[in-house]
Amino acid sequence: MALRHLLFVVTVFYFAFAIVTAEENKENNQPNIVPRSEWGAYKPRSPNNKLQTLPPNYVIISHTASTVCLTKDKCIKHVRNIQDLHVKQLGWNDIGYNFLVGGDGNVYEGRGWDAEGAHTKGYNAKSIGIAFIGEFTGKTPTQAQVDAAKQLLELGLAEKKLAANYKLLGQNQVKATQSPGTKVYEIIKTWDHWAESP
Repeated sequence: MALRHLLFVVTVFYFAFAIVTAEENKENNQPNIVPRSEWGAYKPRSPNNKLQTLPPNYVIISHTASTVCLTKDKCIKHVRNIQDLHVKQLGWNDIGYNFLVGGDGNVYEGRGWDAEGAHTKGYNAKSIGIAFIGEFTGKTPTQAQVDAAKQLLELGLAEKKLAANYKLLGQNQVKATQSPGTKVYEIIKTWDHWAESP
């Protein structure tokens, strides 16, 4: 009985701490970054290469071309499935993106800030790849998703993980693709650092 009570108290404390942390992040305009350990990532096949340019001069925005996720549980499932696709089916070293942004307003750590991605040929070694989870040629991302992506970029600048004069590009600007989708592309064109050309 005492063990059950203790487990209950610990569980309540854990969830209360998680809620308070998320609220503090919102108040401080900080993104809520879900680390790899929390979404159940497995280790890369071998250590990911470091970016050749630190801090990187580019951020490439894409979409995952999957269904949208609106809850943390569903977004975690999506991110795991994307890692499975990239590693087990495509034979990549790890999930291709540096970060993924869910419709729930959370940012999911992929390869992280300093690692070379596998998202956009010709830019992987000199950019951070951020993917909006979902397909956005006809559907608009949630405001929470948009806000989280912007907060992540602000954090990258504040922590000097991005060059002060970095260029923000849609994947469609450097590759023959519809990614990040018309709706996301229209949004990012209004952001600071967006560039018409690389």
